[in-house]
Amino acid sequence: MLQSLLLVLSLCIDTFVASIAYGSDKIKIPFTSALIINGVCSSVLGVSLFLGSSFKDTLSSNIASTMSFYLLLLLGVYRLFESFFKNYINKFSYKQVPLTFKLFDFKFVLEIYANETKADYDKSKLLNSKEAFYLAIALSLDSLAVGFGSSLGSVRYVEVLVLSLIVGIFSLLLGSYLGSRFIEKVDINLSWVSGAILIFLALIRYF
Repeated sequence: MLQSLLLVLSLCIDTFVASIAYGSDKIKIPFTSALIINGVCSSVLGVSLFLGSSFKDTLSSNIASTMSFYLLLLLGVYRLFESFFKNYINKFSYKQVPLTFKLFDFKFVLEIYANETKADYDKSKLLNSKEAFYLAIALSLDSLAVGFGSSLGSVRYVEVLVLSLIVGIFSLLLGSYLGSRFIEKVDINLSWVSGAILIFLALIRYF
């Protein structure tokens, strides 16, 4: 239970911070949009868990466990320094230098990944269903790798997905409430917390 909860928390931190940013910018997230965000994020996590589990069946237990350790460790280290990558993407965005890869509006998703409030593309101060979907894709990028790496080791799939649905919607609604009520301007970076959790998960699985 503890490992499942830590895994889900490492993935929901971005959702929590993004919702605080929306609340502080007075951008409303309707409950329907919140369900879309949480549904997409949990679905992506579920797919990555399934893919990792399928791949695990082709490996010996020792190799699968070692791969799980290194994947989670590398992802944790990346998350510790993720703010540098987001700043790099934002630099291109501010200078309006085009990112020419257009598959599924990938440029737009990258910009949301670096600055979540850009999902409110029409500046309406209301996150509609389409914008919520784009935001969910950006927030799910880490889930693909983390879910795959976790499923190479021991993981309770149903428990993780149920916790993802519950913690995800709670993080989104709580962050939006806190941002709108108590925070005037937000510039929070908690990706290092997610990184620390992933590194901790890697270590307790290995030792």
